[in-house]
Amino acid sequence: MIAHRAPNPTACPVAQRAAALDPAGGARCIMARDPSVTVEAELTDTAYLPFNVDCLNGSFVPAKRGGQPPSQSGYWLILQDQGLIVPDLPQPEPHRGELPAAFEGKLSKPLWLGTWHGVPCWVAEFPRGSALPSGYRRETMVPMQGTRLPDELLSLGGIAMQALWWDSTSGHCPRCGAETERIDGEWGRRCPRCRYEHYPHLYPAVIVLIHDGDRVLLTRKRGWEPGRYALVAGFVDNGESLEAAVRREVKEEVGVEVDDIRYVGSQNWPFPSQLMVGFVARYAGGEVVVDHEELEDARWFPRNDLPVGPSRHSIAGFIIEHYARR
Repeated sequence: MIAHRAPNPTACPVAQRAAALDPAGGARCIMARDPSVTVEAELTDTAYLPFNVDCLNGSFVPAKRGGQPPSQSGYWLILQDQGLIVPDLPQPEPHRGELPAAFEGKLSKPLWLGTWHGVPCWVAEFPRGSALPSGYRRETMVPMQGTRLPDELLSLGGIAMQALWWDSTSGHCPRCGAETERIDGEWGRRCPRCRYEHYPHLYPAVIVLIHDGDRVLLTRKRGWEPGRYALVAGFVDNGESLEAAVRREVKEEVGVEVDDIRYVGSQNWPFPSQLMVGFVARYAGGEVVVDHEELEDARWFPRNDLPVGPSRHSIAGFIIEHYARR
């Protein structure tokens, strides 16, 4: 069981939420404000994985619910190449106040994201490859790159990345090409010419652990660190149920059949805008045949001798921890 303690009300928001630490020192999101949700539930519920808004425990209110603040002051979520730029201090925390002078004229147009702990949040992008001003550092938000950000900041940063992605890809109508306008009270955009409306796009993908008694089938892609394995995953096709997508992806990638497909949970994945839907499924027959266009390897592992896997930040890591090792 992970130890936990009450937050210090005088601490910064991120420190308040860092109520438990993993062995690498990453803060876990376990402090629930909803009295119906216990700490025990949060530790075994995918809703409280990083990148899910539940991980913010009600501290974040999206911008679509109110008018824009009169001035651009508050927390600054400055992003660069899937990383968050923070002051060079021991505890990662976004800059708070007016936009630092060192960034003036160097960022994309700021986007109001909402409020975090009652403070307005502004999002802007710093050019990829550009050197950072003195006194700032970039912290990756990618779990496989060894992120050191606490879960609450990862979740807020993920929302910021998705907002910027949507803003950068929705400026023109996909039907007629005219410039779009923001719909009041929504993240959606409307075309003033043909009146077509569209909203932020989420791309559903399934991810599945295949089990057979005391063994599980794991996969690896090219370019991963040596010895690292994870789960079969893939996007849902038009006309498919989630369960049908599980069966198809498993058959395509590793050549086997599965049954007894059971839903585990889901995770928002802002790289750039996926919704990962997790399952476990029972092996139902067939020989392992690896699709080498998708994978480098796939093989069976005994439950008591699993290889290096995904980090705890991902639903893949969650599923392996809760359903493969037990």
